[in-house]
Amino acid sequence: MTSKAKGYFLGAIAAATYGTNPLFALPLYKAGLNPDSVLLFRYLFAIPLLGIMLRARGRSFRVPRSHIGMLFLMGIFVALSSLTLFLSYNFMDAGIASTLLFVYPILVALIMAMGFGEKLSPMTALCILLACSGIGLLYKSSDGSTLSLTGSLLVLASALSYAIYIVAVRQSRLREIPTLAVTFYVLSAGLLLFLGRIACGQPLILPDRWYLWGNLLALAIFPTAVSFLCTTSAIQHIGSTPTAILGALEPVTAVFFGVAVFGEAFTPRIACGIVLIIVAVTLVIAGNNLGASLTHFRKLFPRLARRRQR
Repeated sequence: MTSKAKGYFLGAIAAATYGTNPLFALPLYKAGLNPDSVLLFRYLFAIPLLGIMLRARGRSFRVPRSHIGMLFLMGIFVALSSLTLFLSYNFMDAGIASTLLFVYPILVALIMAMGFGEKLSPMTALCILLACSGIGLLYKSSDGSTLSLTGSLLVLASALSYAIYIVAVRQSRLREIPTLAVTFYVLSAGLLLFLGRIACGQPLILPDRWYLWGNLLALAIFPTAVSFLCTTSAIQHIGSTPTAILGALEPVTAVFFGVAVFGEAFTPRIACGIVLIIVAVTLVIAGNNLGASLTHFRKLFPRLARRRQR
């Protein structure tokens, strides 16, 4: 297997494993666990796994003291993103929630344009329109009923929290810290949010069957540890842009499990909405590469170029 083929394979695995969140979370909900309990154990199990990865790679756990405050703040944003997404599963199908979440790259583009002066290209504006159209199709079903407004707002809050995290990491000194160490401390800080909520009255519910503990462990392994490792490796082989484009498999995987395992509805309207959102976000991520590819394609037809000049 060539390096490029390996990179695409790892990128696909990373996206697909992240899309398994509903597969392992929904049975826990059915058994009576609440989002805080699920996420507490997910983070609690994932942190030691990331610590083992750090040690195996010979990385140090030490970070500059000046970075601790930012790491803590980013941990809260990541935890809020997880919490609002998992809360939304109580109000809408998990596959639809995971698809709505995939608008976060568009939110990143908007934050960069409004907060950091990054130019908002016509392509990005078109993609925002496509994404909003896709969300509109998902929001209203064929029988006239609409998605829960509460659930929709929770997913958008999740996407916004994650977008803020991505922008902050890019624009702050956290980029000086190895990604694995950032993730370890961000999850450690995020764990404090769920501990605090439980201390303030949210019930901590323990699984009463052994296989449910397996679901919690699977949440920590597949959509967290495995997805992170494969993403990092894929970026090394094929770069960040192709790896991000492969992230379109995340909502597709979530919808697949939602329909195949949990019997969630899948209508032509939902299919069109999903396609519009995935196309919009993929074009935003592809951005410059797409423009360069089109320019290269035009150069293959010099006669057409000369005719235009006449």
